[in-house]
Amino acid sequence: MNLYRGCSHGCIYCDSRSKCYQMKHDFEDIEVKSNAIELLGRALSRKRKKCMVGMGSMTDPYVPLELELQHTRKALETIYAYGHGVTLITKSDRVLRDIDLLKAIHERSKCVIQMTLTTFDEGLCRKIEPGVCTTARRVEVLMQLKEAGIPTVVWLCPILPFINDTEENLRGILRGCRQSGVYGILNFGMGVTMREGNREYFFQQLDLQFPGMKQRYMEYYGNQYVLESPRSRKLMEIFVSTCKAYGIAYEREKVFQFLQTLDSKEQGEQLSLF
Repeated sequence: MNLYRGCSHGCIYCDSRSKCYQMKHDFEDIEVKSNAIELLGRALSRKRKKCMVGMGSMTDPYVPLELELQHTRKALETIYAYGHGVTLITKSDRVLRDIDLLKAIHERSKCVIQMTLTTFDEGLCRKIEPGVCTTARRVEVLMQLKEAGIPTVVWLCPILPFINDTEENLRGILRGCRQSGVYGILNFGMGVTMREGNREYFFQQLDLQFPGMKQRYMEYYGNQYVLESPRSRKLMEIFVSTCKAYGIAYEREKVFQFLQTLDSKEQGEQLSLF
C-alpha cells in the first residue's frame, strides 16, 4: 500500500512520475489518502491468516509530510495491533523515528526494512536524489537497524548509463551493504527504465545537472523503454561474485520470498499449545 501519492525527494529517474499511473496533480503536491488507516484496520481485522504488509512501492512512506501527519506511524501501529508483519521501502533516515515500533513488530511477527542505494559518490547522490539523505547516511541507518535486530534488504537501482554505471560505484555500494549486514540485494539489471512522463522529467534534469548527457542518451537509446548500461555484463559479474563472497542473497526469487513470507512467532507459540 501507498499512504501518499507523489513525492518531494526529487529523484531525477523516478518511475512514479510516469503518466500510466494517472496522477491528477503535480508530483510534488502530495496527495494524502486520509482514510487509509481506517481501511487498513478493517482489512487486517478480516484476515484469517497473518501476513506481511508491504508499504512504499510507489511513494516513500517517509516524505517530509509524514513528520506532521504520522500516517506511516499510525499504519505501523495498526499492523502491530493486529499481529501482522511489515516491510517498507524508503530512502529516508526518518525511518529511525519509528525504530521502537519496527523493533516491536519484528519481535512479535516480522519486520524488514528495504533501502534504495544508487550511488556511492556523495556529490553525485545529491544531484540525482536531491531531496533525501545521501547514501552514506542511508548506510548508517542500515547499521542502526541491524543493531536493533531488524533485517534489511537493499534495492540496487537504478543504474544510470554514463552516470553511476562504474565499477567503483558498484563496489562502494556493495561494501556498504556488507558493513551494514543486509540480508539481500534486489537488482533488476544494470540500467534504468523510461516511460512517458518520467522520461521527460529525466531529460530535463540531465540538461540541468549533466550538460550534454541528454543528447548522448537520445543518440544511444532513442525511445527505448529499457536503457541498459554498455557495461552491464561486467557489472553483473561483479555484483554476483561479490554477493557470493559476502554471503548476501542476490537471487530475486529468494529475496522476494524472504520479504513476503511471515513465520508468525505468535502463531508458532499458539500451535505448540495444541
